[in-house]
Amino acid sequence: MDELRIDQVNFHHLRYFWAVGIDGNLTRTAARLRVAQSALSAQIQHLETQLGQRLFDRRGRRLVLTEAGQIALTYADEIFRAGTQMIATLGRGRRSEQLLRIGAVATLSRNFQESFVKPLLMRPDVRLSLEAGLLVGLLHRLEQHELDLVLSNRAPPRGTDTTLRSRRIARQQVSIVGPRRAVRFRFPDDIDGARMLLPGRETDFRAEFDAMCEQLGVRPHILAEVDDMATMRLLARDIRALALVPRVVVRDELRARALHEQCAVPGLFETFYAVTAERMFQHPLVTMSLARTEDDLLETVPPRHRPTR
Repeated sequence: MDELRIDQVNFHHLRYFWAVGIDGNLTRTAARLRVAQSALSAQIQHLETQLGQRLFDRRGRRLVLTEAGQIALTYADEIFRAGTQMIATLGRGRRSEQLLRIGAVATLSRNFQESFVKPLLMRPDVRLSLEAGLLVGLLHRLEQHELDLVLSNRAPPRGTDTTLRSRRIARQQVSIVGPRRAVRFRFPDDIDGARMLLPGRETDFRAEFDAMCEQLGVRPHILAEVDDMATMRLLARDIRALALVPRVVVRDELRARALHEQCAVPGLFETFYAVTAERMFQHPLVTMSLARTEDDLLETVPPRHRPTR
């Protein structure tokens, strides 16, 4: 057999092998691809002959990848994922509409998400996909080129694939908010015994708040621990209790004076991250969005006071 060269690989055969390797069932894959089962089997046999390796073992009605088959499937995954990325990236210039796929951690403030995507929604040439989920799952989808950007209030865990790039795009001091008081809030004394809504224990600044309370010798009366910031916002507005939140979470309520900032907690911050994957051609809308200022993303400058651009 001649030495195998890249120009000898039949990508038609490879795609059929890839489809069967993922599904594990020849009959079902043939039906999905609308080809005869015998033709599909013949294509895979041609690839096995070309590679000089058996790619499948038959176990009952299932086809199970051999060791060589698993290696081949890994290469096929990379080849077809790169092809999908190439079309998605280089084909944008031919389209009148650009698709931007953003993943957002479920606990991230809805107000922050709105501020981030608002300029994109104003453009007639942009179609936006915004999906919520857990950070690990969103990062996996980012690696698989199914998302262009992930927004998070937590940095990616250590050991995450080095092809991911995380950058801090905003940071805001955490505040204690609640109904208007007749007397000025005294920090930290008025925390002790106060009815409070706190974020869940997985939130970074919650752990810091607990440590601070322990050090200062104060103990709030915890009414609820709330992971979802949208729910925290509603509870903070409707229950006469204190809530520990970044101002962006209750931005509208503060402006409408439905809630009042009792104090900014010294040394306590929430950080907002944007995570991208290494791309030869980065999505232009990602580049544009990440060029915005922290004040713009947090809307700390009232709209009428913002400089025109």
